[in-house]
Amino acid sequence: MDIPTLRDQHPEHWARACAIRALAMDAVQAAKSGHPGMPMGMADVATVLFDKHLKFDAAHPDWPDRDRFILSAGHGSMLLYALLYLTGSPDMTVEELKNFRQWGAKTAGHPEYGHARGNETTTGPLGQGLANAVGFAMAEEAMRARFGRKVVDHRTWVIAGDGCLMEGISHEAIGLAGRQKLSNLIVLWDNNNISIDGAIELADITDQRARFAAAGWRVLACDGHDPADIDRAMEAAKASDRPVLIDCKTHIGFGAPGKQDTAAAHGAPLGEEVIAATREAYGWPHGPFEIPADIKAQWEEIGRRGATERTAWQGRLEGLSATRRAEFDRRLSGAPSGRLAGAIRKVKKDASENAPKVATRKSSEMVLDAVNRACPETLGGSADLTGSNNTRAGDVGLFTPEDRKGRYIHYGIREHAMAAAMNGMALHGGIRPYGGTFLVFSDYARGAMRLSALMGVPVTYVMTHDSIGLGEDGPTHQPVEHLAMLRATPNMHVFRPADTVETAEAWELALTSAGTPSVLALSRQGLATLRTRHRTRNLTAQGGYVLAEAEGKRRAVLLASGSEVEIAMAARDALQADGIGTRVVSMPCMELFAAQPDSYRRRVLPAGAVRVAVEAGARQSWDRWLLGERGREARAGFVGMEGFGASAPGPRLYEAFGITAGNVAERVRALL
Repeated sequence: MDIPTLRDQHPEHWARACAIRALAMDAVQAAKSGHPGMPMGMADVATVLFDKHLKFDAAHPDWPDRDRFILSAGHGSMLLYALLYLTGSPDMTVEELKNFRQWGAKTAGHPEYGHARGNETTTGPLGQGLANAVGFAMAEEAMRARFGRKVVDHRTWVIAGDGCLMEGISHEAIGLAGRQKLSNLIVLWDNNNISIDGAIELADITDQRARFAAAGWRVLACDGHDPADIDRAMEAAKASDRPVLIDCKTHIGFGAPGKQDTAAAHGAPLGEEVIAATREAYGWPHGPFEIPADIKAQWEEIGRRGATERTAWQGRLEGLSATRRAEFDRRLSGAPSGRLAGAIRKVKKDASENAPKVATRKSSEMVLDAVNRACPETLGGSADLTGSNNTRAGDVGLFTPEDRKGRYIHYGIREHAMAAAMNGMALHGGIRPYGGTFLVFSDYARGAMRLSALMGVPVTYVMTHDSIGLGEDGPTHQPVEHLAMLRATPNMHVFRPADTVETAEAWELALTSAGTPSVLALSRQGLATLRTRHRTRNLTAQGGYVLAEAEGKRRAVLLASGSEVEIAMAARDALQADGIGTRVVSMPCMELFAAQPDSYRRRVLPAGAVRVAVEAGARQSWDRWLLGERGREARAGFVGMEGFGASAPGPRLYEAFGITAGNVAERVRALL
């Protein structure tokens, strides 16, 4: 539908949609950077969605049973910010719009979770929002199965662009959503046929409708500038028993003379002359950031419509039994189960007394058996490595279209979508997601893992086969640089436990974290229990601690994590036999150790003694503890990996690469 027809046949709709378009043009122009074309192209779709279909109450943007609106095409952030402002969301003012992309503003270049309520997730890396939305929809299904449709009954709406659909993560995500038959998920495809380089055909000829249909989605289409046609498609989508893609055919930079339908409208200000000409084409005589009172009032009325439904929902919530209401509130707050601490304590006590020699991936399974019984909010899974990751435990059924009470998900070989979906689950609330794969495949999940840390959502990544110790699968599967890479990520806790006791403590910390994701790097090979004296206190919470003290004068300190702690302990025995007093420091989480007071770190790593760290990985993340913190390069050494691994049994690889107790002891002697 063209502009004259829109203005003539749908004048009120046109005026409301123009408010979005004008704010987007003005904010990008004021910032001298941004993406005006997408908000201008999708303003009609967004107006119909908010006016007729989206369940929300602008005054209460964190209402638990609201529909979620995910802007996967995050570069078009002014679409979201304009909608929040126009509908009266308390966190979004016109001043924030005027400060678009400026220091301290809530209106970041791409939507950022936590800046303003209504930003449901951080988007910008294309496809992430789409994959997050799959997790939001799965969380809604799981919570509805637990608490009932009276208090959990909402949809997830997504605006995704051509770029979102070209990213590989989209293929993983739509396949997962189709298999799970997520009928509460509706994707609005901004089909404008333009990317930064130009027409989509320069790089892609995929039949997107056929791709979604092949993945089990219902596919609909509409004229993205005809409000009646948009409304028709959305009504049909809400009646579907499968996830829905609506192909919204739009014009990027709609109405901008010389820039509509071109890449010039995508990622740069339109310029004052084009903006003036566009205002004239729109019949919009108002100045920058000026919204006529009657149009703002119409939008605010749209924002208030959900209040009645929210009030009715509140009544239904209060009608729950006291026990169910308390559990609902606890789960949404993210507070841990009251049974968690006792479950962890029992696992630790049993491990200390029985001293099993098991791989820490098996230790994790033992912990999960207790945790999943104690914490009904956990929702686990694996990227097709369940038997290797040991992630299904605790008598949890499968989460399927037939059983939404199941608490284990077969993600398939989709590491990236798994990680992004878990972000969505955590953001939705009420769910503690965890998912497993091999540590080396954090490469595949990396984009979503970084966003976990950026957003501060407590997702738990169970990453097994954490070193050359996995053996025969060889260097393609043996992580070397991955621990250093993950430790370099701000706001991420990387746990590499040495035995079952440390594994239990790491799980406790992961499940009580409020704003930090956790990685559990776990071994394939069996490891001896080193903590044989039970202590209620969580020593892993300190990040690093003295596992074995020097006998006699302390001349050396050995630092290690995970499977190499027992190597350090054996090296200590050899050194002590030679009269060299040696302390062993277990370092299961460098980030938590760095957060300890300086006085504690001084006690653990005092000046004077030789320091040698041992880990079957890259040295990079150890240098702070070897060379800093009162250490000196002349009296510090590292035993670990300097290149990639090889295909052979694990013990042979440790010997070949010199990661042995004998070599550690020899390094200490040389430094002395």
